[in-house]
Amino acid sequence: MAIIYRTSALAQRHAEIGGELEDWNGMGTAWFYDHSDERAKADYEAVRTKAGLMDVSGLKKIHLSGPHAAAVIDRATTRNVDKLMPGRAVYAAMLDDRGLFIDDCVIYRLSVNNWLLVHGTGTGHESLAMAAYGKNVSMIFDDDLHDMSLQGPVAVDFLAKHVPGIRDLAYFGIIQTKLFGKPVMISRTGYTGERGYEIFCEGRHAIELWDAILEDGKDMGIRPVQFSTLDLLRTESYLLFYPGDNSETYPFDDGPCGDSLWELGLEFTVSPGKKGFRGAENHYALEGKERFKIYGVRLEGTTAADEGAELLKDGKPVGVVTYGMRSDLFDHTVGIARMPVDCAVPGTQLTVRNADGTEIPCVAEEMPFYDKDKSIRTAKG
Repeated sequence: MAIIYRTSALAQRHAEIGGELEDWNGMGTAWFYDHSDERAKADYEAVRTKAGLMDVSGLKKIHLSGPHAAAVIDRATTRNVDKLMPGRAVYAAMLDDRGLFIDDCVIYRLSVNNWLLVHGTGTGHESLAMAAYGKNVSMIFDDDLHDMSLQGPVAVDFLAKHVPGIRDLAYFGIIQTKLFGKPVMISRTGYTGERGYEIFCEGRHAIELWDAILEDGKDMGIRPVQFSTLDLLRTESYLLFYPGDNSETYPFDDGPCGDSLWELGLEFTVSPGKKGFRGAENHYALEGKERFKIYGVRLEGTTAADEGAELLKDGKPVGVVTYGMRSDLFDHTVGIARMPVDCAVPGTQLTVRNADGTEIPCVAEEMPFYDKDKSIRTAKG
């Protein structure tokens, strides 16, 4: 049984609307407000057509301050942080000594020597702590800092009523401001493939802000969205979830867990020419040695692939669908899969076999399935 040792200030609000608090990253998280297909569909469509508000405070937030803060982050992550200016953020990967993926994160440069690193369920904190040992840097885990994610096409219109200049905030930009009279940091980031924003606030202000956003945004269609909706949104948008898409969940038959960035399609997170980050030499040595590829599948019909459904080629198991989804809004049935390198070619004929034995023809397809050119999430104005 998981031990929940972190508590969101919004737990009461989740419970009031039927939220079941289950462990994610040590925090009780509202995976479901109810388990009905109707709720899942409504939440998904709200984010794609209006906007949804999610509590993502289970992400781990770490402050790094001091003259060696940049060097610590540079060692622990794949990005060249010298190029990151105050007021900007960047998505990065974190590797172990083997050059294999252990976590992802968003790095926020708040000022010259002050940084915030937000990561998920991997061992990013431990890797940072190793890099910080003996350095002139303070490293503080901050569970009071709460994170609400407002995602969807009307999110910018809503915030524009309250935050001057929000329309000018670029993708992965940061603004220090106020919302409903409370101090917040707003970043133009998210995990949905939409134009969205994350609102960071003190724990003592979280309920008041949550209530105010939902009340003031009600007529615009803004609604609270259960955490599980992220799986539907991320699948369309090629946003991976550790460890759900990784070998920690789908282990290799003949070796230890651990996936390379080349296998996951995350090699873009390495700044060009960067050396000296943890696992760098092994990362570069693994190029061209992929044991599998993360790739998309598009299924025939309206039945979604089960989580962990077998992927077949010519009747033989060759891979697994890590997550599948059906969208009536866009009339597609798609999934993220782990498959052999030679299958990860557009148009490759494959079959999904669900747990009940149902077999569904599908084809391999490049991701993302939604907003292929990323023009929605990066839109200006």
